[in-house]
Amino acid sequence: MDWRAIVGRNVKQLRLARALTQEQLAFEAHLDLTYVGGIERGRRNPSLLVLVRLAQALGAQPSELVQPSQD
Repeated sequence: MDWRAIVGRNVKQLRLARALTQEQLAFEAHLDLTYVGGIERGRRNPSLLVLVRLAQALGAQPSELVQPSQD
């Protein structure tokens, strides 16, 4: 499993479901816009603290960000 891709897909899905731009999510999570983009593309390896900040900004639990899809 490519965990970076899983996290990226989940962040993007949650962000789009909440009608947020990457810029809005980055602002809410106190992260750089390019870092959020890298996470969504599966190119960045976010730390636990970053996962928690993203989850809080998305109104989700951190575990939702690492949940593999059921496809």
